[in-house]
Amino acid sequence: MYYFAYGSNMNPERMKERDVSFTMMKKAVLKGYRLQFNKLASGNPSEGYANIEPWDKGIVEGILYDISEADIKKLDKHEGYPAHYSRINLKVKLKDSDELEAVVYIAQADRVKEGLKPRRAYLQHLLAGEKLLSPEYIKQLRLQETLD
Repeated sequence: MYYFAYGSNMNPERMKERDVSFTMMKKAVLKGYRLQFNKLASGNPSEGYANIEPWDKGIVEGILYDISEADIKKLDKHEGYPAHYSRINLKVKLKDSDELEAVVYIAQADRVKEGLKPRRAYLQHLLAGEKLLSPEYIKQLRLQETLD
């Protein structure tokens, strides 16, 4: 099954730390959404984790992994599904213009708050996928204001 990571799981080392194996890792794009850091972090009311929300003009870049059903269950635990994030299937576009359906986590409405900022260390997980991201997207991530 395909999993589209747009947050800290863009870091393949983080996936390995979470004992999630993958057989493929490719750049993918999700159209009609935008990246936000408005998912409340546990323990800090000012800290935000990555989330996506619908936006007609939006494009979210991320990493498409091919993982097993057993590994999606491991991700469910780490992502706090279903209490913190819902899990839905969305179509993502690959470089070669193929579209695939992938599992995507979206924060539950009661876990979203405006005005949050990620920690610099958290943002580094997103930047770990930079070899598969566009220069413009990397620049946008680097310009993101952080708590520290």
